[in-house]
Amino acid sequence: MKNIIVTGGSGFIGSNLVNYLIKKRYFVINLDKLTYASNRYPDKIRNKRNYKLIKVDINNKKKIFSIIKKFKPSAIFNLAAETHVDRSIDGPKSFIRTNIYGTFNLLESLRLLQKKNIKVKLIHISTDEVYGDVKSGRSNELYQYQPSSPYSASKASADHLVKSYIRTYKLNAVISNCCNNYGPYQFPEKIIPKMISNILSNKELPIYAKGKNSREWIHVLDHCEALFTLYLKGKNGESYNVGSGVNLKNIDLVKKILKVCISMGIKIGKKTKIKFVKDRPGHDFRYALNNKKILRKLKWKPKIYFEKGLKETVIWYLENKNFLKNISKKTYEKRLGLKL
Repeated sequence: MKNIIVTGGSGFIGSNLVNYLIKKRYFVINLDKLTYASNRYPDKIRNKRNYKLIKVDINNKKKIFSIIKKFKPSAIFNLAAETHVDRSIDGPKSFIRTNIYGTFNLLESLRLLQKKNIKVKLIHISTDEVYGDVKSGRSNELYQYQPSSPYSASKASADHLVKSYIRTYKLNAVISNCCNNYGPYQFPEKIIPKMISNILSNKELPIYAKGKNSREWIHVLDHCEALFTLYLKGKNGESYNVGSGVNLKNIDLVKKILKVCISMGIKIGKKTKIKFVKDRPGHDFRYALNNKKILRKLKWKPKIYFEKGLKETVIWYLENKNFLKNISKKTYEKRLGLKL
């Protein structure tokens, strides 16, 4: 059984990736700081034979170094990151610390371990937001970085660091730039679980501006499969866009969520109405990825049809109501991202 390290393995994508790798019969070491958004929801497939959680800050280079040295993983999936754009507007410091300095400390650990002949493949998980506003067409891997928020700027900085360590120190690493994910275990500050939570609680459905901002959506399990493909076949030094080609305006997304809930017989309360709220500063209008590279060169493609995946996501939250109950509403109900 090979060892794999997942940093940020208690986050939304990380939780799903940990479970995916366990099912693939890897021993998974989850390195997570366990912040407000970390998933503490129990999962039956994890046990001492296939999983180990270590609470650690990615900025603790000494401890990160010793963990990698001890377990000698075949790969590290770097998902340790602050991800909520609104929070980055209110307080950029933690994003700079985790997303940039954290990535730097991980890279330094790998550089020093490489001198000891401990070589690990790094799969660094980034975002489509580094490309900024894509008014028309779709951004490929050579598209200029034009980040708009402290969050996307911190992720862009981390990408550049990874690329520099590949070139200068010959680290074995690939970068994944993925579109918006949805699915089980997502923290309810993000739009899809927030809308589901509000529908179940008979609350308003807030949408920025007029809801015309467009995002590309992929099911988290399709993303996990893409990341595993990058581990197996991703070429050292390359970046790969992981997209579905499915773009939706926010207003249309929320209407689809409502339609799914109604079709399932979920009662829509009188207070559950769409409400347009003040836009956030620097809000990008559209993200859209060109995913031809990973489709053609690595033969990966998304499998989960959006409407089917959305319905399964609603069902998951219905069947796992304790997931939401165990999260303090103070961490996601208050409106963020208004600071100028």
